[in-house]
Amino acid sequence: MINTKNINTKVFFEEARKEMIITDDRRNLLLKISDAIFDEYLDREKINLNFICTHNSRRSQLAQVWSFYAIEYFELRNMFVYSGGTETTSFHRNTVKCLQKTGFIFNVVDFSHQNPRYLISFEETKKSILGFSKVYDHPQNSYPFIAITTCNSADQNCPFIPDAIDRFHLPYIDPKASDNTELTEETYLETSKQIAGELFFIFEELQKRLP
Repeated sequence: MINTKNINTKVFFEEARKEMIITDDRRNLLLKISDAIFDEYLDREKINLNFICTHNSRRSQLAQVWSFYAIEYFELRNMFVYSGGTETTSFHRNTVKCLQKTGFIFNVVDFSHQNPRYLISFEETKKSILGFSKVYDHPQNSYPFIAITTCNSADQNCPFIPDAIDRFHLPYIDPKASDNTELTEETYLETSKQIAGELFFIFEELQKRLP
């Protein structure tokens, strides 16, 4: 059972990597994503990653926030992360609570009951990202980008993304099923930990190869 007490962001991130258990197929997928980022990183002045899931409310938001943290943790430069969906809903409150529990700071910049906007940061940085639900091709999301879809539906059900440099399907089980149950907090944290650990792996492998 995952520890549901408040925990430091760096500690959570590093524990996620240490405790990560993945199959060979999953490891190979993570390496392919890291390789693609590396190839583009060498060829471009900046690189954009766009995590995409249907509603842009849970898994894609978790992936964007943890990638933002990973970029700072590994001291990577000229790399930017975004998220989007095939429709606009909201940055789900359980996702916000989950990230706050691991030390992320959310400041409301535009309140809306339907889809508030947050500036998201953490203690070790002065940087922040803007978090809210949006479609994957929203003007906020810079082109060109590598698309990483996070829905656990079949890859063929994910949207066609014509402007993506490359596209990968990195599915995660939706924590939505635990909403309004006794397992909500634990389930969201487990999903967050899996995403954090795998993104640690991707960016760690990238850093190893950079000059």
